[in-house]
Amino acid sequence: MFSDLIDFNDLSFSNRESIFELAHDICDNPVEYGERCKGKILASLFYEPSTRTNFSFQAAMLRLGGSVIGFSDSSSSSVSKGESLKDTVKIVSNYADVIVMRHHYEGAAYAASIYSPIPVINAGDGGHLHPTQTMTDLFTIGKLKNKSMQGLNIGICGDLLYGRTVHSLIKAFSLYSDNIFYFISTPELKVPEYYTRELIKNGNKVFILNSIEECIEKLDIIYMTRIQRERFAKESEYIKQAGIYVLDKNKLTKAKPDLAILHPLPKNDEITPDIDDDPRALYFKQAELGMYVRMALLIKILEKEKLPKNIDGIYNKKCANINCIVNNEHGLPNITKSSENNIYCAYCEFEMV
Repeated sequence: MFSDLIDFNDLSFSNRESIFELAHDICDNPVEYGERCKGKILASLFYEPSTRTNFSFQAAMLRLGGSVIGFSDSSSSSVSKGESLKDTVKIVSNYADVIVMRHHYEGAAYAASIYSPIPVINAGDGGHLHPTQTMTDLFTIGKLKNKSMQGLNIGICGDLLYGRTVHSLIKAFSLYSDNIFYFISTPELKVPEYYTRELIKNGNKVFILNSIEECIEKLDIIYMTRIQRERFAKESEYIKQAGIYVLDKNKLTKAKPDLAILHPLPKNDEITPDIDDDPRALYFKQAELGMYVRMALLIKILEKEKLPKNIDGIYNKKCANINCIVNNEHGLPNITKSSENNIYCAYCEFEMV
């Protein structure tokens, strides 16, 4: 059984399937799980703002009979006094059974998992990954669209460079084959090539497009995303990208009647408000299903004691990604991992040169 959830792709096939199967059963029989985590405490450490993920995890633990402590703003914690991530994690682990953490630096959840004697769940680390949103997305697709996750035409639109939900979802879909992906963005926000490389290597097709209209009639799923305002160095750079891609009723006239419109939320102006009432708009249902997935995850991750973290290699250079936790937190070792002939930062997966 897994000890932490930092990256969805770290889960074995049996682990993934057992979580999804349990989530299906919780959906059908929620009352039966009302005391599954009785006596357990979840520590919610959110260094960045969140509504759905934070509330969803809290609701999940409370519905399982557990309790919740933590902060939703680091300024109200000892972090504001200069406490390190390592110290925060070591202190909080004395009071809780599992840590759920969102952080603005990429790789922060992995760093926390090194020092934490209790399980750590990554609730989003900068522009890197968001594994429980990916679980929500896949569970929604499986429950409402196609359980096999194959033979789908999937459009992903918006901020494909900084969007951690996009990166997690693409990476997860590299575990499946026989899908066609249409990536829709401006050249400045295009999907990083190393994500599409894995999709193609595992038997999927990829098309890079400039507009929704080029593919809307082919799609089984369209995954809309907001432009990640908080990831831009300058407001002027964000303004250049905002409002370019908008899904509206006119575009939907060309779409399939059973198109699934998904969005990790929050949404801004990339979906017009009148689409909320369209039966194809599934993003609010998607958010609800995320709670059941997180209930299943908490049950599974608390079943066994955490195993020691296996550290691969130490590199003689720091990661080149300025947003990586290793460049913003003192005392972290320069840990790497290998894939084929390449070496990557173990925290943020930035390729080392």
